Amino acid sequence: MARLIHARSRRSEGPFTIVNCASMAPDRMEVELFGVEGSGSAAGYKVGLFEAAHNGTLFLDEVADLPQPTQSKIVRVLQEQTFMRVGGQTRVEVDVRVIAATSKDLTEEIQAGHFREDLFYRLAVVPLKVPGLTERREDIPLLARHFMTRAAETAGQRPRELSEDAIAVLQTYNWPGNVRELRNIIERILIMAPGAPEEVIRADMLPAEISEELGVGRQADRAGEIMGLPLKNAREMFEREYLVAQVTRFGGNISRTAAFVGMERSALHRKLKSLGIQTDDRVRVPGTQD
Repeated sequence: MARLIHARSRRSEGPFTIVNCASMAPDRMEVELFGVEGSGSAAGYKVGLFEAAHNGTLFLDEVADLPQPTQSKIVRVLQEQTFMRVGGQTRVEVDVRVIAATSKDLTEEIQAGHFREDLFYRLAVVPLKVPGLTERREDIPLLARHFMTRAAETAGQRPRELSEDAIAVLQTYNWPGNVRELRNIIERILIMAPGAPEEVIRADMLPAEISEELGVGRQADRAGEIMGLPLKNAREMFEREYLVAQVTRFGGNISRTAAFVGMERSALHRKLKSLGIQTDDRVRVPGTQD
């Protein structure tokens, strides 16, 4: 999103500089952001990321992880558009647009004393909320194939095709790590999945944390359980698990689920009700809270 904003802006010809605040060592943060000046410094002279982003965009990813002392200095830079390098005496003027992102709730971070309120208001001029993957499961197939293509290009390999059942499992998974986790999973699939490069990736070839959570690898146990049931009970068990998986896949949207499974919306409502799955405009799976 930040890269797209930069590319579509009047600063698109300028630099786009990324700072991962979560991965950078706190004691290196100010040196990396503001640079170093002075013969007494072991680093000598170093241009910081703020200066490197002059006339462009500085993207502060996971901004909630900035150390408190650095937060106060960023407030001053945003107010004055000037700063001094570490160990320096000369003020450096910059023209930088700052975009910040975080996976944390900054309001809670402020209340906990971890994030400066004045920095929050300096950054939150035009706030944008990007929904998590669980709120836009319909984007997962497109994103998965995009990440597969990019990973294959980087690795110099042929991209692997994802089967429809693999895509369905990816859409059903909860993605606690959001888009980053999806990208990492796809990169791992490209490298680690068994079979020839031209072989399609099936659901049972997905990484263990996904298949185990969704029970993909327990078909044999489930088949044995079903074989011990009368036909009516076995069919009901299958229908319940199948429909719960599908409505989860489509984010609880009854209309989209009905279109995919080939049922009328009203008929799907009746089926879910008969299986004990409460519905309104969204599905409430048994065992979950409203």
